Amino acid sequence: MTTTEAETQEAENTWDVCIVGGGPAGLTAGLFTARAGLDTLIVNAGEPILRRNAHLENVPGFPAGVNSRLFLDMLTDQVERNDCELAEAEVVDVSEAADGGFEVTTADEQAIAAEYVICASWAESNYVADIDEVGLMKRGSKTYIDANEDGETGVDGLYVTGRLAGEPHQTVVASGHGAKVALSVIHDSDVPFYNDWVAPDGYFTGRGREVPPGCEEIDEEERKRREQQSMAVMQEYFDSPHPETPTQHPSVREE
Repeated sequence: MTTTEAETQEAENTWDVCIVGGGPAGLTAGLFTARAGLDTLIVNAGEPILRRNAHLENVPGFPAGVNSRLFLDMLTDQVERNDCELAEAEVVDVSEAADGGFEVTTADEQAIAAEYVICASWAESNYVADIDEVGLMKRGSKTYIDANEDGETGVDGLYVTGRLAGEPHQTVVASGHGAKVALSVIHDSDVPFYNDWVAPDGYFTGRGREVPPGCEEIDEEERKRREQQSMAVMQEYFDSPHPETPTQHPSVREE
């Protein structure tokens, strides 16, 4: 491999944010950091526990509930539409890099460099066990990562969200906490950001204000276009039943 090829490979594996875990918390965190302009990679191994759910009943916006696998498919689609990258790999180690940030290592020996890392991998935390400043808490058979309410651990740039942070075992809570922790990362970064908000044309500029970072003004034609696109996408998703059945708990024996 030439020097140029090596530099290109290294650059391709360098991210502002690396999120370990692709369940509701990790996906929502990635959605927020990507929309704020941070280059974001979500690394996930296996399938989220939510795919074991037979029917998701308590997520706002779905009056009769929603198929949990469909919900995850839709959330993944939303993440990818907002330029967040996803990779299927098992993270085995996260270490602090000598020049700042972190080096994330996968089981297949990929090295991923990231300025910020968000741990969202319920219920796996061994990959941060060698970082002295990280507090791990045992509760029965489960291990959690100690953090404040904003998901900040004892290590600058290292965050935790969702069940791994001790949040309740509910989809909407995990997603909400993922968003909150992502906002902490955005706040701590150098990215100008005010609010992730699409406003009607003139909402800010009509009052003599500049449109704040992270916000957008759209005219009525664009609003209608986006609404039509949203309706078409949702109709396609709900056109037929999801082809997969729930994943059974691994301890249940097959007869």
